[in-house]
Amino acid sequence: KSDSDTYSCDIGDAQSRAKLVVQEPPLLFKQELRNEEAKEGKEVKLSCELSKPGTPVQWMKGDTVLCASEKYEFRQHGTVAELVIRDVKSADA
Repeated sequence: KSDSDTYSCDIGDAQSRAKLVVQEPPLLFKQELRNEEAKEGKEVKLSCELSKPGTPVQWMKGDTVLCASEKYEFRQHGTVAELVIRDVKSADA
């Protein structure tokens, strides 16, 4: 995408220009989230794999955006995004 720009070829008395537009492929899930079961008080990890490394993700529970805390930890390694939920309670289902 950063190569998108106007390029030119200059031969002194004349110049030719062209505009290059690089289209990024759509972001996709290579592997979606899977259902998990956990015992109360334990830790559970949810993960998914994206089509592009470093893609920003937003974790949500229902309609609520989650924030990093002692309860929730977000990890991202290349194309894999993970949510760790600590001390799981029945309300976390």
